[in-house]
Amino acid sequence: MPDVRNCKRCGRVYNYIGGPPLCPVCRDEDEQEYKRVKEYLYEYPGATMTQVSTELNVSVEKIKRFLKEGRLEIVNDDPNFILQCEMCGKSIKTGRYCNACERELTSGFKKISDSFRPRRDDTPLRDLRIRYMAKDQKGKK
Repeated sequence: MPDVRNCKRCGRVYNYIGGPPLCPVCRDEDEQEYKRVKEYLYEYPGATMTQVSTELNVSVEKIKRFLKEGRLEIVNDDPNFILQCEMCGKSIKTGRYCNACERELTSGFKKISDSFRPRRDDTPLRDLRIRYMAKDQKGKK
């Protein structure tokens, strides 16, 4: 059954397939703004967030979202107050987590996923035999 939602930005009804809760039109608009920001930063490397926001009329919040998504990166080496690791609070340049916390999360997810793997018995899968059962043969021995 389709997951029908209202767009968080414009209110349109759309078939949600994952990602941000935006309709395809608003998602395309975001993508166009990201491309404009990216092109501006190619032309003016090291521009500040305020400069980019003012010159392109793109909100600072949207630029922060691009940073959190890992699509942009802060280039100076000074500690920043714009982006902090969501686990430990350390200043980061892109994404949501610092390298140490990202490794910790990845390790934890791997341990959990490994615990869900089915246990293999002594019979190798390549030795298991299967056959096709025709509809008229069901229940017959």
